[in-house]
Amino acid sequence: MPTPPRRPARPQQPRPPVRRRKRDWAMRAATTLSVVVLAAAGIGHAIVTGLDNDIARVDPFKDMKNRPEPGHGMNILLVGTDGRDKISEQERRRYRLGGAPCHCTDTMMIVHISADRERASVVSLPRDSYAETPPHTDRTTGRTHRAHPIKLNAAYAEGGPQLTVRTVEHMTKVKIDHYVEVDFTSFMKMVDVLGGVEICTAQPLTDSYTGLDLPAGTHRLDGGEALQYVRSRHTDASSDLGRMKRQQRFMASLMSEATSSGVLLNPMKFRDVSRAVLGSVRADKEFGAGELITLGRALRNLSPASSEFTTVPIGRMGYAVEGIGSTLKWDDTRSALLFEALRADRPLARHKVRSKVVRVEVAPQQIRVQVENGTTVAGLGKRVDGALAATGFRTTRTPVNAQVRDVRRTVVLYDPRWDLSAKSLAAALPGAELRPEPGRGPVLKVIAGTDFKQVRKVRAQDPQQGEFGVVTGAEVKCG
Repeated sequence: MPTPPRRPARPQQPRPPVRRRKRDWAMRAATTLSVVVLAAAGIGHAIVTGLDNDIARVDPFKDMKNRPEPGHGMNILLVGTDGRDKISEQERRRYRLGGAPCHCTDTMMIVHISADRERASVVSLPRDSYAETPPHTDRTTGRTHRAHPIKLNAAYAEGGPQLTVRTVEHMTKVKIDHYVEVDFTSFMKMVDVLGGVEICTAQPLTDSYTGLDLPAGTHRLDGGEALQYVRSRHTDASSDLGRMKRQQRFMASLMSEATSSGVLLNPMKFRDVSRAVLGSVRADKEFGAGELITLGRALRNLSPASSEFTTVPIGRMGYAVEGIGSTLKWDDTRSALLFEALRADRPLARHKVRSKVVRVEVAPQQIRVQVENGTTVAGLGKRVDGALAATGFRTTRTPVNAQVRDVRRTVVLYDPRWDLSAKSLAAALPGAELRPEPGRGPVLKVIAGTDFKQVRKVRAQDPQQGEFGVVTGAEVKCG
């Protein structure tokens, strides 16, 4: 599990790159969505019809039964696969894309287009999500499997697009209308065709793994820089959580660029963009030129304010499953609310959490905590641990008794290097004493005293930091 945030420090020397299986999902996703949006310009039936020849076909809905009831609007399952076969050795070295392709999914999202074709809602499904497959036949071994738990991205390896669709529908109860699959392609060229994409950052972003080095401010990224931006996960201690938010920012900016730039009215640029993308796209047979034209024309009114982005709410990170490892467990209540909104074709932004919370510098999802009971009150440690976990803190879920059992005032022990995390944790424990303990490391300790009454809800001051709220394209757009 990721280390809690501490004060950022620029690395003293570059570290050797490591193999990464999580790839540039936002780039590929945004690229595919942009091709759909570009059709809105009404450039001409002949040009758009020609796209059919570049799209490979797959049948993800074959013999599927007991599917969810159709909702309102259109739902597209957009899947990014880790295929690097077409990347040159020079590009691999330049952008640090080492390692062999695993032919698995590295991203998955549901793209919902409203029935009035004036809103796009994008819901990311983390690849490490805890999932349960329906019964199926393994496409590699031919063996028949009963329903069993897996990580979501493993559904593709076991049963290809069909099992992937079945698993997503089983988990979300959302009927998928179309399937689009994109592998590791020339998305950098697409960004360059658009003339770059503008992004904003409030803090400097430096990552020795990807080579990213951006000062605070507004930047127009070309294809290579955009690749570094969406892949970076070592710019701060937020790790994958921060990266997912940056990817959503980039996707929103790219869609805005595609819908507002001259490329929509330039047949040559449209052709270049489509050529840079569709050679590595697979889709269901119904998602053809006619669908692109109809959908594209309907999306002409799409704006940053009418596009919204979120990730399925996570209830527990580091959820250990025997034989599978560490997974992400969805929040049953909040995720059900999210997918109900998709089925009913309602804006997701209406479902933002509005409860009164205290704003802190570090999101609780990034703070690891060990709870000890410093009193003789039976079950106090378990009660404190559960309350902190419910608020989002990453507790060990194994509270223990402290050596001293007469603690009156609750204490937070912390390594000074993680002082921001300690302050955020103390904010959730009104009246707690902050006590530095050099060398303690990233796991903070709470010794519950007799003064404990309740855990106060806290949330990151920066709504983009490590949390899974809904944002619109307008909210993340520069300016």
